[in-house]
Amino acid sequence: MRLSQLLIHLKSSLWFVPVMCVLAGAVLSFATIALDRYFDYEALPTSLVGGPDAATVILTTIAASMVSLAALVLTITMVVVQLAMGQFSPRIVQRILRDKPSQFAIGLFVATFVHAILAVREVTNNGDGTGQVPGIAVVTAFVLVLVSIAVLVVYVHHIGQALRVSALIELVGKETRKLLDRKYPGKGPALEPESGSAPVVRARKSGVITKIGSEDLVEEARRAGCLLELVPTLGEFVSAGAPLFRVHGEPNGLDEDRLHDALILALEPTLDEDVAYGVRLLVDIAERSLADSPFQDPTTAVQAIDRLHDLLRQLARRPFPDGRYCDESGEVRLAVVAMTWEAYVHLAFDEIRLA
Repeated sequence: MRLSQLLIHLKSSLWFVPVMCVLAGAVLSFATIALDRYFDYEALPTSLVGGPDAATVILTTIAASMVSLAALVLTITMVVVQLAMGQFSPRIVQRILRDKPSQFAIGLFVATFVHAILAVREVTNNGDGTGQVPGIAVVTAFVLVLVSIAVLVVYVHHIGQALRVSALIELVGKETRKLLDRKYPGKGPALEPESGSAPVVRARKSGVITKIGSEDLVEEARRAGCLLELVPTLGEFVSAGAPLFRVHGEPNGLDEDRLHDALILALEPTLDEDVAYGVRLLVDIAERSLADSPFQDPTTAVQAIDRLHDLLRQLARRPFPDGRYCDESGEVRLAVVAMTWEAYVHLAFDEIRLA
C-alpha cells in the first residue's frame, strides 16, 4: 500500500522527472569528462572546441541560458495552472501538473545546466592561451543546447494546444477511460443490431468528426455493392463503440478499415470542413458578450450578430445538398445528415435570443 501511495505521489508531482534528469545530466557530464581524460583531452581538435577561454565562456553562457529557460517553463506552467483554476475547475490542477512534456522540458534544461557546470570545472588555463579543454564535454553541451531549443519550440506549441477547453476535457476523459479499463477489464458481450435492422459499423475510438472522405466511402460502397448511412453528423462527437455507419443492402466483403480511414476524428470541430462550427463560434462570442459577467460587451455582441447576418445572407441564395452521394452510374452509395436552411437559422439565433 505504501509503495502504491508513493507511486501516485511521484506521478502527480512536478519535480520527479526534473530530478531524474538532473541525475542523468550529472552522469552524462562525468562520462564525457572521463572520455576526455582517457584521450588526454585530445579527442577533438582545438579548432572545433576552441581554447580554454572560449570553452569557459561557452559553458558558462550555456549554464546561464538554461537557468533562464527553466524559469520560463516554470512560469508558463504556473500561468496555465492559474488559468485552469479560474476558468475551469481547481480540481483539474493535478492533471496539469502531471503533464509529461512540461516535466521533460524542465528536466532537459536543468540537465543541460548541470552538465555545463560540471564540465566547466574541468577546463584549465595556463595563462598563455593554452590548457586543457574537455572537448567531448563541450561538444555534448552544444548538442544539448540544440535539443533544448527544439524542445522549447515544441513545448510552446504543446502549451498552446493544451490550453484549449477540448484538450483539458479530453485530458480528464482519457485518464478516466484508462482507469475504467483497469477497474472493469471485462468487455462484455458484443452489441448486436436489433432484429430486422441494418448491420452497424461501430466507432473504434471516440472523437469529433472533422472530415468525411465522401469519395472514398462512395468507392468502397460501390465495390461492396451496398449503401452506407453515416449516423453522426459532421462536427458531432462520437463515443467509442457507438454506431458509425448503417449498412443497407447485401455488402460483399465490406472493408471496415477503409471506412474508418475515411473519417477524421479530432478533439474538437474545425473550420476546415464544418460551416456550422464557424456559426457556433460566433454564437459563443455573442452569448459571452451578453452574459451578466465581467465580459459583458454589447458592442462585441452586435458585431458577432452582424457576421451571422452576413453568413445567412450568403447561405440563403445557395442550394443546399441533400446529403446523398452517388457513384458514376448514378446509384446512391452514401447518405449523410446535411444541414438545412432552418437548422442554420436556429443555430445562429436561438441561443442568442434566449441569452
